[in-house]
Amino acid sequence: MKKIQMVDLKGQYEQIKERVDSSILDVISSAAFINGPEVHSFQKELEEYLDVKHVIPCANGTDALQIAMMGLNLKPEDEVITADFTFAATVEVIALLQLTPVLVDVEKDSFNIDPNAIRDAITPNTKAIVPVHLFGQAANMDEIMKIAKEHDLYVIEDNAQGIGGSYKFDDGKVAKTGTIGHVSSTSFFPSKNLGCYGDGGAIFTNDDDLAHTIRGIVNHGMYKRYHHDVVGVNSRLDSIQATVLRAKLPNLDTYNDARRAAARKYNKAFEGIENIITPKVKGNSCETSENVICDTCDCHVFHQYTLRVVNTDRDALVKHLNEQGIPCGVYYPIPLHNQKAYQDDRYDDANFTITNQLVKEVISLPMHTELDNEQIDFITKNVINFVTK
Repeated sequence: MKKIQMVDLKGQYEQIKERVDSSILDVISSAAFINGPEVHSFQKELEEYLDVKHVIPCANGTDALQIAMMGLNLKPEDEVITADFTFAATVEVIALLQLTPVLVDVEKDSFNIDPNAIRDAITPNTKAIVPVHLFGQAANMDEIMKIAKEHDLYVIEDNAQGIGGSYKFDDGKVAKTGTIGHVSSTSFFPSKNLGCYGDGGAIFTNDDDLAHTIRGIVNHGMYKRYHHDVVGVNSRLDSIQATVLRAKLPNLDTYNDARRAAARKYNKAFEGIENIITPKVKGNSCETSENVICDTCDCHVFHQYTLRVVNTDRDALVKHLNEQGIPCGVYYPIPLHNQKAYQDDRYDDANFTITNQLVKEVISLPMHTELDNEQIDFITKNVINFVTK
C-alpha cells in the first residue's frame, strides 16, 4: 500500500507534470513574473468557469477576504456576522479592519452558519454577513440572501474551501459558490481543491463598481502608475502560481468528482457504525436522502471529509490513527469565541451549543484526488476497530 497522505500533492502533480513543468519554464524564460500574461489568462478562464463577471487575483485567501471587506467601505465598529466554527482567518480580517466581529453558532449537520443564529444577532450596527462554505459544502444561501435583503446587508462569501461547488436555490436556479453574494474570496493554498504551489487567492464579484475598487486596492490603490486613488495593499498572484492554476483548472471538476467518490466509499464503510456520524449532504439538488452522497449534484466538494465520533475519545482516536501511519486532522479544536484573540464579554457560551459540541467530536480523515480503495479500506477499518472496541 502506498503511504497515506492527508493531501497527496505529489501524486496529483504527476498527472499534470508535463504541462506544469513546461509552463513554469515559459514564465521563467519570459521573466514576466508579476501581472504577466499567465495571470490575466487564468483570471479570464476562472471567470468563464464560475460564470462570474470579475475575478481579481491576489496573494492569498486571507488577503482576498480582507480586500473584499475593504472594497465595501465598511467603517470601524460596523458589525460583521460570521460563524464561530471555522478557521481564524475569517474573523481575523474583521478585527484587523477594526470592524466588530459577531460570532454565531452553526448547524449540527452541515457545520455551516445557522441562518436562525444570524437573525438573532442582527443589530442596527450590522453591515455584513460572512457565510463560510465549510469543508466544501455550500451554506444555506437561500436564507442568507433573504436575510441580507431584508436588513440591507452585504454578503461576503468565504469560499476558501468550496471552489467548484454549486448551490441550487429553492427556485431551481443553480450558481457556483462564490458567485452568489455581493463579493467572495477564495484561497489557492496548495492543499485546496484548486491549489497552486505556494500562496494565492482571488476575489469574485458581479458588481462592476466594486470590482474596479478592488482592482485598485490589490495594487497599492493605483489604477495609473504612481497615482494612488484609494488606500490599498500589495497583494498580487504571481505568474508561476497562475500557470500552475491554469494547468489544474480544467481538471477541477474531475478532482471534485474524485473527492466525492472517496467520500461515498468512506460513508459506505461507516454505514451502521453507531459511534460514527458521517457528513450529511443537504443540498437542494440532491436526489437521494440525507447522508447519501449522490451522483447528480456538486453542493459538496469535500475539501475535508469530517466525521463526528460520539461516545468515543476523539483525541485518543487521533493518536491511534497516527500510530498506524494514518494522518488526520481536527478542524477545529477550539471555538473562535474561546480563542484568546477573540474573546469578548458579549459572548455567552450558552449561545454556542453546537460549536462547543463539534470541537469535541470532529475528526477529518485523508481526503484528496489520489486516494485508492486499499488506502480507504485500511483507514476505515482502523477507525471502526477503535470506536467499536
